[in-house]
Order: sequence, then C-alpha cells, then structure tokens
Amino acid sequence: MIKLMTAEGAVISVERDIIEQSGTIRNILSDVGSSDKPIPVPNVSGPILSKIIEYCRHHRNDPGRRQPKESSTLEESDSSDAVIQRAIEQMDEFDHQFCRVDQGTLFDIILAANFLDIQPLLDLAGYTVANMMKGKSVEEIRSTFNIKNDFSPEEEEEIMKENAWCEN
Repeated sequence: MIKLMTAEGAVISVERDIIEQSGTIRNILSDVGSSDKPIPVPNVSGPILSKIIEYCRHHRNDPGRRQPKESSTLEESDSSDAVIQRAIEQMDEFDHQFCRVDQGTLFDIILAANFLDIQPLLDLAGYTVANMMKGKSVEEIRSTFNIKNDFSPEEEEEIMKENAWCEN
C-alpha cells in the first residue's frame, strides 16, 4: 500500500497498482522507492483524491494505463468533433457518470488530474467541459462558467468581426 497525504494533511492508503496510473506518483516511487512515509499531494484535497482513486480503481485493468503516452498526431482529416466523438465512444457508463458533478468539483478534478499526470482522467474531464460549452453562445458560456467580460464594447465588436468565420 502507498500512503498519500492530502492538502489537509489526511493520509489515504491506496494499492500501488491503482495509484501508479498517476505519472507523478509513479515517477516519485521510481525515484525514491517505497516508503512508510506518505507522499504529499499538496494540491489535492481529500474528497478529490478519493474520487480520483475511485476512477483509478475502476480503470486499474485497462491496457496501457501505466505507460507514458506517446504524443499522437492527428490526421489532417480529423476534426476536433471527430476526436471527441471517438473518445466518447470509448467511455463506459462509469466514465459518463463520473463527471456528473458540480462545476467546482469538476474543475478540482481537472487540476488534480493535471497535477497527478493522469491523462485519461484529464481528457475525460476536458471532454465534459467541452460538452458543457458545445452549441452555446459566448454569453451563455460566460454565464455557465461565471466569466466576467472584461472587453469594452468596441473591443468585443472587433474580436467578433475578426472571428466571424468560426461562427456556426
């Protein structure tokens, strides 16, 4: 068992094969070896770490989960919609349910998955955010994500003109 210390100082024990889905933890274990001392994960709260462990536990037997991913290049014909659609088709019901959380929790999962280097989880959460934005206007996206418009009306009009090609 590997011990992890959350941002609040709580210690959570998890099976090594589960937490090695995290590139960060895998590298730490590779560098320093196993120890009875907990590995600090100061950027991750206890509830979020527990949720991430739940995700890793579910995917523990998925092929290729513990190897660093080679950066893949997209075919020129691949649109972002096609890439997202293929990723969604590979998700199981657990994945679809996993990200049905409030926005704050979802963004905490994104930050933790990034810090812990769990690319499949980061992708899953990113697809969830992308789906939340899909088909929405700029105003709707700002409202959904509480984004303040810091452009003057003139600046916003200029940006809209410059990017009119990407509308619809």
